Amino acid sequence: MTAIKHALQRDIFTPNDERLLGIVNVCKAGKKKKNCFLCATVTTERPVQVKVVKVKKSDKGDFYKRQQTWELRDLTEVDAKDASKENPEFDLHFEKVYRWLASSTAEKNSFISCIWKLNQRYLRKKVEFVNVSSQLLEELPKAEESVPSGESQSVAGGDEDALDDYQELSTREEQDIESMMEMCEYAISNAEAFAEQLSRELQVLDGANIQSIMASEKQVNILMQLLDEALGEVDTIEGKLSSYEEMLQSVKEQMDQISQSNRLIQISNTNNGKLLDEIQFLVNYMDLSKGHIRALQEGDLTSPKGIEACINASEALLQCMNVALRPGHEKLMAVTQQQLLFAELRDTFARRLTNHLNNVFVHQGHDQSSTLSQHTAELTLPKHNPLHRDLLRYAKLMEWLKNTHREKYEGLSRTYVDYMSRLYEREIKDFFEVAKIKMAGTTKEAKGKFATLPRKESALKQDTESLHGSSGKLTGSTSSLNKLTVQGSNSRRSQSSSLLDMGNMSASDLDVADRTKFDKIFEQVLSELEPLCLAEQDFISKFFKLQQHPAVIPPLAQPETEEFDGGAPSRIPPQAEHRHSLSSEKDMVRHMMNKIFQSIETELNSLIALGDKIDSFNSLYMLVKMSHHVWTAENVDPASYLSTTLGNVLVTVKRNFDKCISGQIRQMEEVKISKKSKVGILPFVTNFEEFAELAETIFRNAERRGDLDKAYVKLIRAVFMNVEKVASESQKTPRDVVMMENFHHIFSTLSRLKISCLDAERREAKHKYTEHLQSYVINSLGQPLEKLNHFFEGVEARVAQGVREEEVSYQLAFNKQELRKVIKEYPGKEVKKGLDNLYKKVDKHLCEEESLLQVVWHSMQDEFIRQYKHFEDLIGRCYPGSGITMEFTIQDMLEYFSSIAQSH
Repeated sequence: MTAIKHALQRDIFTPNDERLLGIVNVCKAGKKKKNCFLCATVTTERPVQVKVVKVKKSDKGDFYKRQQTWELRDLTEVDAKDASKENPEFDLHFEKVYRWLASSTAEKNSFISCIWKLNQRYLRKKVEFVNVSSQLLEELPKAEESVPSGESQSVAGGDEDALDDYQELSTREEQDIESMMEMCEYAISNAEAFAEQLSRELQVLDGANIQSIMASEKQVNILMQLLDEALGEVDTIEGKLSSYEEMLQSVKEQMDQISQSNRLIQISNTNNGKLLDEIQFLVNYMDLSKGHIRALQEGDLTSPKGIEACINASEALLQCMNVALRPGHEKLMAVTQQQLLFAELRDTFARRLTNHLNNVFVHQGHDQSSTLSQHTAELTLPKHNPLHRDLLRYAKLMEWLKNTHREKYEGLSRTYVDYMSRLYEREIKDFFEVAKIKMAGTTKEAKGKFATLPRKESALKQDTESLHGSSGKLTGSTSSLNKLTVQGSNSRRSQSSSLLDMGNMSASDLDVADRTKFDKIFEQVLSELEPLCLAEQDFISKFFKLQQHPAVIPPLAQPETEEFDGGAPSRIPPQAEHRHSLSSEKDMVRHMMNKIFQSIETELNSLIALGDKIDSFNSLYMLVKMSHHVWTAENVDPASYLSTTLGNVLVTVKRNFDKCISGQIRQMEEVKISKKSKVGILPFVTNFEEFAELAETIFRNAERRGDLDKAYVKLIRAVFMNVEKVASESQKTPRDVVMMENFHHIFSTLSRLKISCLDAERREAKHKYTEHLQSYVINSLGQPLEKLNHFFEGVEARVAQGVREEEVSYQLAFNKQELRKVIKEYPGKEVKKGLDNLYKKVDKHLCEEESLLQVVWHSMQDEFIRQYKHFEDLIGRCYPGSGITMEFTIQDMLEYFSSIAQSH
């Protein structure tokens, strides 16, 4: 075991600066025996670390390797299993329990004893030993226990000698021994002589030590005497220090009394300063000057200086009332009295201000009403700028009233709305009365109806109601398309692209001047209403301070009635109205505007109904003008009253426009043609042209071009469908002629107006015109050379049945004699006579408006020449070498066509 111990020290622990103190050969209990060694080691460097190392012999050699290491401080318990009997088993409790079986009980006991000693020395008895014999647990020598673990290595050497019979020399010890042996020549050769020399030197040193101790006894006595004298001096000093301490204690008590007095004085000064701050705060923020009090109680609310003084006083009062009081201020009698004074001043001034503004509203309303007479003759609305300018001087006072007295503020808003709604109602009704009289003067029929309108309000109301009643019966266009019959087609005027040439719009006797006058009247109405509404809305926002922050809407700002789904209007009680009031101030402005201008939408709808009744085409003017004004209003403020109202009226105008289009389509479907005269250009085709020319003039650069394009598509499809319907029903005029003439007229109109959305219809009209022109020409040319046509149709039929072309002449019905007989029936004179009759017949079929006679005649000439060439080709192929030719030549035909056209 000693050899193994030396080998482990040399190979494993010395390189790691460790010393091996205890070793035991063990294997794990209850398992296959694989021997290993448990070693107890300490480090040579400070601080000392004690470890338990598991060392195992390598399987491939005689060297050892460290397998596992535990710190001894992690060891909690050592269990020897049995203290009275010999048992090689024992347990070490680290982070878990390790069970070991030693090779002998003696080795186990020696290792446990080493662990116990290390525990006593380095761990201060931390490890618990169980089932261990008391003989093994010997107490360490007192000298060793008193030595701390951090002392020099020489003190620990004795204990280590007890732990082991072998002790290595340290490097310093080796150097000292070597130097001492070098001083003695025989130290190696004669060890006994060297030992005797060392013994003699030790005795010499011991004697020197004893003599030195004896020589110092006298000095020790002198030192003791000096110490006694020093003790006497110390007692004297302690007495003086005690007297000084008593005097300092007295001074301390006096200073404590002074400090206490100073602290009380400081607290008093602090309290006085805080009290002064509170008084200054109350005086500065809760004191209203006499001038302000006088302005609130007696200030002049009519002069600019008086209003300015009242504004400053009200702002000062509001600042005093809104001051944030500190805790406890409300308990002060002076503060309570000031608050009562402020409340009384607030109520007094609010009452004065409310009464004054009520009077201003009433007087201004009456004064404004007195100026209405000067505007009745002209189509203008009175301007309210002076009223607004006078009232805006009180805007800051209204803001003060809004923040301090909500009820009076709401009462003033209701009063303003009531008076202004009555004023505007009178002005707007008079204004629209003048507009209707001027508008009705555009037709003779309207002049008879409206020229004698009374100027009184009651009569205007009755007339307005009658207009409302009749507006539901309007059927769109008054242009009486169904009255235009075929008999009147010859008397129509020629078409022109100029709007000034659009004279009679059917039966309503309107001209360009009438429509221009209506357009100017309607534009002037909208132009007068727009700045009026914008100025009033701007004034309400500024005067009632309703621009940014949300507020509760006064009850009168709400409309009086609400429309429920499918139900009748019902009046909302004021409490519910207030409870459900809108929270946005913009909504409040809009609802106040609805109340003030509640008659605008009704009057506009009445005016629109009148314009539509005078002439349904007026809806085009109204749609363009109203769309432009709606677009302008939405750019200014999409949520404004003007934008909303004009948007609602625009819906009505658009509905009238759609009704106008539907009326025209319906009248197209109801058109009846004469059975005794030729059809010519159908009335609705002419009216579509007039509508398109008028619409293109009106909608030039308009915002609602899309609505017109949709109407165009509906109208043109209806025109196409009804042209085909009339053509199919025509008895006097051939279907191809009706289709050809009308589609040529449509194509010419669309080509001239260049309506981009109708390009496809323009191409379709051209196709239909060309198709029916060709059909009419072919059908008409079959009649002048009827027998010749029938003969060659028979020839082509035989060829189609399989007869060879050169054998056709051998057919009995188609031999050369029969061909000569048929050709002789059509000499040049007879052909010319037939063509002349054909020209007269075509002339009877065609109308003069389209001037298509020469076009058709030229197409017939081309078709006749084509047929002539075809007949000659058949003669050459089916009757070769016969020498048979027609009685007339192509040149003859050209002369016939030319002379007939010139003669007519």
